[in-house]
Amino acid sequence: MTLYIVGTPIGNLEDLTPRAARILSEVALVAAEDTRVTRRLLNHLRIRPKTTSFHQHNWREKLDSVLAELEEGDVALVTDAGMPGISDPGSELVVAASNAGFKVEVVPGPSAVTSALALSGFAGDAFSFLGFLPRRKKDRQLSLRGSLASEVPLVIFEAPHRLRATLADMDAVFGDRALAVCRELTKLHEEVFRGTAAEALEHFDSPRGEVVIVIQGKLTETDADGLANAEDQVSIEEELRRQLSDLKQDGVRAKDAVAMVAEATGLAKNRVYQVWVKLGRESG
Repeated sequence: MTLYIVGTPIGNLEDLTPRAARILSEVALVAAEDTRVTRRLLNHLRIRPKTTSFHQHNWREKLDSVLAELEEGDVALVTDAGMPGISDPGSELVVAASNAGFKVEVVPGPSAVTSALALSGFAGDAFSFLGFLPRRKKDRQLSLRGSLASEVPLVIFEAPHRLRATLADMDAVFGDRALAVCRELTKLHEEVFRGTAAEALEHFDSPRGEVVIVIQGKLTETDADGLANAEDQVSIEEELRRQLSDLKQDGVRAKDAVAMVAEATGLAKNRVYQVWVKLGRESG
Protein backbone atom coordinates (compact mmCIF):
# COMPACT_ATOMS: atom_id res chain seq x y z
CA MET A 1 0.00 0.00 0.00
CA THR A 2 1.06 3.61 -0.57
CA LEU A 3 1.15 6.78 1.49
CA TYR A 4 0.59 9.74 -0.84
CA ILE A 5 1.90 13.16 0.26
CA VAL A 6 -0.60 15.40 -1.52
CA GLY A 7 -0.10 19.12 -2.10
CA THR A 8 -3.35 21.09 -1.86
CA PRO A 9 -4.25 24.64 -2.98
CA ILE A 10 -2.97 27.54 -0.89
CA GLY A 11 -6.10 29.54 -1.71
CA ASN A 12 -7.59 28.97 -5.13
CA LEU A 13 -9.22 25.54 -5.40
CA GLU A 14 -8.64 25.57 -9.18
CA ASP A 15 -4.93 25.06 -8.47
CA LEU A 16 -5.46 21.45 -7.40
CA THR A 17 -3.79 19.19 -9.97
CA PRO A 18 -5.79 16.50 -11.81
CA ARG A 19 -3.51 13.85 -10.31
CA ALA A 20 -4.14 15.10 -6.78
CA ALA A 21 -7.90 15.06 -7.40
CA ARG A 22 -7.71 11.48 -8.69
CA ILE A 23 -5.60 10.27 -5.76
CA LEU A 24 -7.95 11.84 -3.22
CA SER A 25 -10.89 10.09 -4.88
CA GLU A 26 -9.16 6.68 -4.86
CA VAL A 27 -7.53 6.38 -1.43
CA ALA A 28 -9.12 4.53 1.46
CA LEU A 29 -8.31 7.31 3.94
CA VAL A 30 -7.36 10.99 3.92
CA ALA A 31 -5.27 12.02 6.94
CA ALA A 32 -5.88 15.76 7.25
CA GLU A 33 -4.50 18.55 9.40
CA ASP A 34 -8.06 19.86 9.88
CA THR A 35 -10.85 17.66 8.55
CA ARG A 36 -13.21 20.63 8.34
CA VAL A 37 -10.89 22.50 5.99
CA THR A 38 -10.19 19.39 3.92
CA ARG A 39 -13.90 18.58 3.73
CA ARG A 40 -14.47 21.83 1.82
CA LEU A 41 -11.94 20.71 -0.77
CA LEU A 42 -13.46 17.22 -0.98
CA ASN A 43 -16.94 18.70 -1.36
CA HIS A 44 -15.62 20.86 -4.18
CA LEU A 45 -14.43 17.67 -5.86
CA ARG A 46 -17.75 15.95 -5.05
CA ILE A 47 -16.04 13.02 -3.37
CA ARG A 48 -16.46 11.61 0.13
CA PRO A 49 -13.48 9.51 1.19
CA LYS A 50 -13.01 8.53 4.82
CA THR A 51 -11.08 11.20 6.73
CA THR A 52 -9.22 11.43 10.03
CA SER A 53 -7.38 14.26 11.74
CA PHE A 54 -3.60 14.16 11.89
CA HIS A 55 -1.90 17.27 13.22
CA GLN A 56 0.86 18.49 15.52
CA HIS A 57 -1.21 17.98 18.67
CA ASN A 58 -2.45 14.43 18.08
CA TRP A 59 0.03 12.73 15.73
CA ARG A 60 1.51 10.55 18.48
CA GLU A 61 -1.92 9.15 19.35
CA LYS A 62 -2.96 8.79 15.70
CA LEU A 63 0.24 7.36 14.20
CA ASP A 64 -0.45 3.67 14.88
CA SER A 65 -4.04 3.85 13.66
CA VAL A 66 -3.03 5.52 10.38
CA LEU A 67 -0.31 2.92 9.84
CA ALA A 68 -2.94 0.23 10.47
CA GLU A 69 -5.12 1.82 7.79
CA LEU A 70 -2.14 1.62 5.43
CA GLU A 71 -2.12 -2.13 5.94
CA GLU A 72 -5.59 -2.23 4.35
CA GLY A 73 -5.41 0.47 1.66
CA ASP A 74 -3.76 3.62 0.32
CA VAL A 75 -3.71 6.76 2.47
CA ALA A 76 -3.41 10.42 1.41
CA LEU A 77 -1.71 12.91 3.74
CA VAL A 78 -2.85 16.53 3.34
CA THR A 79 -2.62 19.79 5.25
CA ASP A 80 -4.89 22.82 5.19
CA ALA A 81 -2.89 24.38 2.36
CA GLY A 82 0.29 23.58 0.46
CA MET A 83 2.69 20.68 0.99
CA PRO A 84 2.63 18.53 4.13
CA GLY A 85 5.83 18.80 6.15
CA ILE A 86 6.65 22.36 4.99
CA SER A 87 5.83 24.39 8.12
CA ASP A 88 2.94 21.95 8.45
CA PRO A 89 2.50 18.59 10.22
CA GLY A 90 3.10 15.27 8.50
CA SER A 91 6.82 14.56 8.49
CA GLU A 92 6.43 12.07 11.35
CA LEU A 93 3.96 9.98 9.35
CA VAL A 94 6.23 10.02 6.29
CA VAL A 95 9.16 8.67 8.31
CA ALA A 96 7.06 6.07 10.14
CA ALA A 97 5.42 4.79 6.94
CA SER A 98 8.76 4.52 5.18
CA ASN A 99 10.35 2.71 8.13
CA ALA A 100 7.42 0.29 8.20
CA GLY A 101 8.10 -0.65 4.59
CA PHE A 102 5.22 1.18 2.93
CA LYS A 103 5.69 2.94 -0.38
CA VAL A 104 5.67 6.74 -0.09
CA GLU A 105 4.92 8.96 -3.09
CA VAL A 106 4.63 12.72 -3.43
CA VAL A 107 1.88 14.42 -5.42
CA PRO A 108 3.33 17.93 -5.89
CA GLY A 109 1.12 20.95 -5.50
CA PRO A 110 1.11 24.71 -4.90
CA SER A 111 3.72 26.23 -2.60
CA ALA A 112 3.41 29.58 -0.82
CA VAL A 113 7.22 29.65 -0.51
CA THR A 114 8.05 29.56 -4.22
CA SER A 115 4.95 31.59 -5.17
CA ALA A 116 6.00 34.48 -2.94
CA LEU A 117 9.62 34.26 -4.07
CA ALA A 118 8.54 34.48 -7.71
CA LEU A 119 6.30 37.48 -6.97
CA SER A 120 8.99 39.30 -4.96
CA GLY A 121 11.20 39.95 -7.96
CA PHE A 122 14.30 38.89 -6.04
CA ALA A 123 16.58 36.35 -7.69
CA GLY A 124 15.45 32.85 -6.75
CA ASP A 125 18.65 31.00 -7.63
CA ALA A 126 18.96 30.28 -3.91
CA PHE A 127 16.98 31.28 -0.84
CA SER A 128 16.63 30.58 2.88
CA PHE A 129 13.26 29.50 4.27
CA LEU A 130 12.72 30.44 7.93
CA GLY A 131 9.09 29.35 8.26
CA PHE A 132 7.22 31.03 11.13
CA LEU A 133 9.38 33.20 13.37
CA PRO A 134 9.24 32.85 17.19
CA ARG A 135 6.30 34.51 18.92
CA ARG A 136 8.36 36.37 21.56
CA LYS A 137 9.87 39.66 20.43
CA LYS A 138 13.31 38.91 21.86
CA ASP A 139 13.48 35.49 20.21
CA ARG A 140 12.11 36.85 16.95
CA GLN A 141 14.75 39.57 16.71
CA LEU A 142 17.44 37.06 17.61
CA SER A 143 16.31 34.83 14.76
CA LEU A 144 16.30 37.75 12.32
CA ARG A 145 19.78 38.88 13.40
CA GLY A 146 21.02 35.37 12.81
CA SER A 147 20.05 35.76 9.14
CA LEU A 148 21.26 39.35 8.75
CA ALA A 149 24.38 38.31 6.83
CA SER A 150 22.51 36.02 4.41
CA GLU A 151 23.25 36.97 0.82
CA VAL A 152 20.20 35.08 -0.47
CA PRO A 153 16.55 36.13 -0.02
CA LEU A 154 14.79 35.10 3.20
CA VAL A 155 11.28 33.66 3.00
CA ILE A 156 9.16 33.94 6.15
CA PHE A 157 5.58 32.96 7.01
CA GLU A 158 3.52 35.18 9.30
CA ALA A 159 0.01 35.35 10.72
CA PRO A 160 -1.92 38.60 10.13
CA HIS A 161 -2.26 39.46 13.84
CA ARG A 162 1.55 39.32 14.25
CA LEU A 163 2.50 41.03 10.98
CA ARG A 164 2.98 44.54 12.34
CA ALA A 165 5.11 43.37 15.26
CA THR A 166 7.25 41.32 12.90
CA LEU A 167 7.64 44.22 10.47
CA ALA A 168 8.73 46.47 13.36
CA ASP A 169 11.41 43.92 14.29
CA MET A 170 12.50 43.67 10.65
CA ASP A 171 12.82 47.45 10.50
CA ALA A 172 14.99 47.38 13.64
CA VAL A 173 17.21 44.59 12.28
CA PHE A 174 17.33 45.15 8.51
CA GLY A 175 16.70 48.90 8.23
CA ASP A 176 16.11 49.93 4.61
CA ARG A 177 16.65 46.44 3.18
CA ALA A 178 14.10 45.85 0.41
CA LEU A 179 11.35 43.30 1.02
CA ALA A 180 8.07 42.08 -0.42
CA VAL A 181 4.98 41.29 1.65
CA CYS A 182 2.71 38.82 -0.15
CA ARG A 183 -0.78 38.56 1.32
CA GLU A 184 -3.64 36.18 0.47
CA LEU A 185 -1.71 34.44 -2.32
CA THR A 186 -3.89 33.06 -5.16
CA LYS A 187 -7.05 34.39 -3.50
CA LEU A 188 -9.46 37.10 -4.65
CA HIS A 189 -7.76 39.86 -2.63
CA GLU A 190 -4.15 38.86 -3.33
CA GLU A 191 -1.75 41.72 -2.60
CA VAL A 192 1.99 42.23 -2.99
CA PHE A 193 3.64 45.19 -1.28
CA ARG A 194 7.23 46.04 -2.20
CA GLY A 195 9.38 48.46 -0.23
CA THR A 196 11.04 48.58 3.18
CA ALA A 197 9.79 47.26 6.51
CA ALA A 198 9.06 50.81 7.70
CA GLU A 199 7.01 51.52 4.58
CA ALA A 200 5.16 48.22 4.97
CA LEU A 201 4.27 49.22 8.54
CA GLU A 202 2.63 52.37 7.22
CA HIS A 203 0.78 50.38 4.55
CA PHE A 204 -0.59 47.52 6.66
CA ASP A 205 -2.81 49.04 9.32
CA SER A 206 -5.14 46.09 10.02
CA PRO A 207 -3.87 43.24 7.83
CA ARG A 208 -5.97 40.17 7.12
CA GLY A 209 -5.15 36.82 5.62
CA GLU A 210 -2.03 34.69 5.66
CA VAL A 211 1.22 36.44 4.78
CA VAL A 212 4.57 35.48 3.25
CA ILE A 213 7.45 37.96 3.57
CA VAL A 214 10.48 37.85 1.28
CA ILE A 215 13.51 39.90 2.37
CA GLN A 216 16.25 40.78 -0.07
CA GLY A 217 19.62 39.17 0.59
CA LYS A 218 22.51 41.24 1.90
CA LEU A 219 24.37 43.08 -0.84
CA THR A 220 27.90 41.87 -1.37
CA GLU A 221 30.87 44.20 -1.71
CA THR A 222 30.74 43.72 -5.46
CA ASP A 223 27.06 44.63 -5.47
CA ALA A 224 27.69 47.78 -3.47
CA ASP A 225 30.54 48.88 -5.70
CA GLY A 226 28.67 48.28 -8.94
CA LEU A 227 30.80 48.00 -12.02
CA ALA A 228 34.40 47.11 -11.20
CA ASN A 229 35.85 50.13 -12.98
CA ALA A 230 33.04 52.61 -12.22
CA GLU A 231 34.17 55.78 -10.46
CA ASP A 232 30.92 57.70 -10.35
CA GLN A 233 28.17 55.78 -8.55
CA VAL A 234 25.71 58.64 -9.04
CA SER A 235 25.96 58.45 -12.82
CA ILE A 236 25.52 54.67 -12.64
CA GLU A 237 22.27 55.02 -10.71
CA GLU A 238 21.05 57.67 -13.13
CA GLU A 239 21.67 55.30 -16.02
CA LEU A 240 19.86 52.53 -14.18
CA ARG A 241 16.91 54.82 -13.53
CA ARG A 242 16.76 55.80 -17.19
CA GLN A 243 16.79 52.24 -18.46
CA LEU A 244 14.33 50.99 -15.87
CA SER A 245 11.97 53.94 -16.41
CA ASP A 246 11.85 53.21 -20.12
CA LEU A 247 11.06 49.56 -19.50
CA LYS A 248 8.46 50.46 -16.85
CA GLN A 249 6.70 52.78 -19.31
CA ASP A 250 6.69 49.97 -21.85
CA GLY A 251 4.84 47.79 -19.37
CA VAL A 252 7.70 45.38 -18.68
CA ARG A 253 7.21 43.63 -15.33
CA ALA A 254 9.71 44.06 -12.51
CA LYS A 255 11.44 40.68 -12.72
CA ASP A 256 12.01 40.92 -16.47
CA ALA A 257 13.10 44.57 -16.38
CA VAL A 258 15.61 43.92 -13.58
CA ALA A 259 17.00 40.89 -15.40
CA MET A 260 17.38 42.80 -18.69
CA VAL A 261 19.15 45.78 -17.12
CA ALA A 262 21.36 43.60 -14.93
CA GLU A 263 22.50 41.66 -17.99
CA ALA A 264 23.08 44.83 -20.00
CA THR A 265 25.11 46.60 -17.30
CA GLY A 266 26.79 43.67 -15.59
CA LEU A 267 25.41 44.82 -12.23
CA ALA A 268 23.93 42.45 -9.66
CA LYS A 269 20.16 42.01 -9.81
CA ASN A 270 19.83 43.09 -6.17
CA ARG A 271 21.44 46.44 -6.99
CA VAL A 272 19.17 46.98 -10.00
CA TYR A 273 16.08 45.94 -8.04
CA GLN A 274 16.76 48.59 -5.37
CA VAL A 275 16.55 51.27 -8.05
CA TRP A 276 13.33 49.72 -9.38
CA VAL A 277 11.82 49.90 -5.88
CA LYS A 278 12.82 53.58 -5.59
CA LEU A 279 11.12 54.33 -8.91
CA GLY A 280 7.98 52.62 -7.70
CA ARG A 281 7.91 54.66 -4.49
CA GLU A 282 8.43 57.91 -6.37
CA SER A 283 5.74 57.19 -8.94
CA GLY A 284 3.31 56.02 -6.24
